[in-house]
Amino acid sequence: MPTNKNAQLRYQILDRCFSDFHHKYTIDDLIEKVNEALYDLCGTQISIRQIREDIKYMRDRVTYNAPIETYPFDGRKSYYRYSDPTFSIFNNELSTEEVASLRSAIDILSRFRGVPSNAWPENVISSLEYRFGIMPNTENIVSFDQNELLKGTEFLGELIDSAMNHQPLKMLYRTFSGKEEYHIIHPYHLKEYNNRWFLFGLETTEQGSRIANRALDRIVKFSRVNVPFIPNKDIDFNEYFKDVIGVTIPDDSIIIEDVLLKFDKERYPYIVSKPMHPSQVIIDKDERLIQIRVKPNKELESLLFSYGPQVEVVKPLWLRQRMIQKIKEFSKIYSIDAERLHNKQITL
Repeated sequence: MPTNKNAQLRYQILDRCFSDFHHKYTIDDLIEKVNEALYDLCGTQISIRQIREDIKYMRDRVTYNAPIETYPFDGRKSYYRYSDPTFSIFNNELSTEEVASLRSAIDILSRFRGVPSNAWPENVISSLEYRFGIMPNTENIVSFDQNELLKGTEFLGELIDSAMNHQPLKMLYRTFSGKEEYHIIHPYHLKEYNNRWFLFGLETTEQGSRIANRALDRIVKFSRVNVPFIPNKDIDFNEYFKDVIGVTIPDDSIIIEDVLLKFDKERYPYIVSKPMHPSQVIIDKDERLIQIRVKPNKELESLLFSYGPQVEVVKPLWLRQRMIQKIKEFSKIYSIDAERLHNKQITL
C-alpha cells in the first residue's frame, strides 16, 4: 500500500481526471498530469509503474473501491474514467457552517427552477441535493428579475461548460440587421448585463482574430468543432470591464473621460446608494454633482436617457451636446406623432 507523503496528492489528481467526462486521459496523460503537479509542489516525478500501483490501490475494495474503467479509443489506445460519474474517493462530510452556506447557495440557485430559459441549474441543484442530502428552503425568500421570453439563456449551461473545458465552437449568429453568419469562437467569459447574457471569446476568421462579444439572444445555434483551442493569455476579465458601463468595449481611439453629472433632488439619493460605476465620486453634495471616470459607450448613453429630466450632463461638452441633439430628435418625433394622431382623430 502506498504510504509516501505524495500519495494523497496523486490520488486527488487522479480522482479529478477520472471524474472529468470532457477529456479522455490515457496512462501517459495521467502521468503528465500527476508529474506536473508534483514537480510544481515538490520538484519530484513518478513513473508509469507508480501510476499503475496508484490505480490498483484506488480500485481496491478495502481502500476506495473506485469504479475505474478503461475504454478503448483511437486505435490501440485506452483511457481511464469512473464508470459512475458521481463517484469520488473523497468523502463529502461537511461542517455545520459549510452545510448552512451550501443550503443558502442551493436556495439561491433554486430561484431559477421552473423557468424554461433558466433550466440549466437544474442538474447542479439536483446533484447537490442528492450528494449532500440538503434541500432548499421551501419559503420564497430570494427572487431575481427574470424575463421568461428572453431567448438564448437556454445556451448558458453548455457555453459555460465549453468555456471551462476549452472547447472551440462553430456558431451561427444573427446580427441586428438579420444577417446570419458562421463563426469559430474560442469561449472565454460570460457576463450578464441588464437581463441579457453575453459571450466573450476569440473569434477567428480568414482575416485574422479578435475578441468578440456575442449576445446569447442572437445565437441561432452552435456545435463543437475539432480545432485546437486558443487559450486566453492576455485578458483579465476581472479588469476588462472596469472602464465601461455595460459590456461594450470601445476601440482604442476612445479615451477614458471624466463625466460630470448633476441630478435632481429625487434621483440623487438613489444614485448615491446605488452607484452608476465603481469610479463614482461625489463632487459637490449641495449641488448634487457626481462624477464617473469611464470610456463613453452606448450603455452609458442609454443609462443617462433612462433618468430622463432627472439628470443633466455637465461635461464633457461633446456628450452634453449629443444629449441635447437626441432630446431634440425625441421632441420632434413626439410632436409629429401627436399632430398626426390629432389630425386622424385617433383615440388612444
